[in-house]
Amino acid sequence: MASRQEEKERRRLERLQAEQAAQRSASRKRVLTIGGGAVLVIAVIGVIAVLALAGGDDKSANASNLAADAKAAGCTFNSFKSEGRNHTTGKVKYKTNPPTSGDHNPTPAQDGLYAPGNEPAPENFVHSLEHGRIEFEYKPGTSKADVAKLRNLAEEKLNGTPGYHVLMFQNNTKMPSQFALAAWTKSLTCNTLDAKSIAVMRQFRKAYTDKGPELIP
Repeated sequence: MASRQEEKERRRLERLQAEQAAQRSASRKRVLTIGGGAVLVIAVIGVIAVLALAGGDDKSANASNLAADAKAAGCTFNSFKSEGRNHTTGKVKYKTNPPTSGDHNPTPAQDGLYAPGNEPAPENFVHSLEHGRIEFEYKPGTSKADVAKLRNLAEEKLNGTPGYHVLMFQNNTKMPSQFALAAWTKSLTCNTLDAKSIAVMRQFRKAYTDKGPELIP
């Protein structure tokens, strides 16, 4: 008879296999319209601005300087203790805002760009963080120009793939900052989008993509 530890490990592996199957059967890049035609025009302008800041296809970045670099950019970097990672179908009260870890819904939110009003529930996007995703979030009421800038940044290449393992959506947890990037137990919050804050956001993404406790392709 298998020991309790072996049984626990078997169930964990079964859960991972089920999640991987669900991920493969879903659309990997659900790109949703952020706004109307006017946003598309602004997005073109934003592309030009972001390209001037250098692209991001490097596979790694040094995380040791993130706190100092964030401060120099007028942003704040935080590293938190894990709040747990059990599955639940109920609502969860997270200790960080935006949420960065904790119990979560069994179904992770899919990679992609979400239109305002269609953003995933916190319990679903926290599960995505567990899988090593990076989440780009912005406050309701953010200007279309800044949303376009953030979108361009989120869609940059990483590991040779545009928008690799990224979710972007309007924040629905009443976070105090204007913009935030979240990874498992990590966050970067900023109140403006300029050359310095965009550079440190790029640095954060490179440092923490695929660094969650579970790596799901």
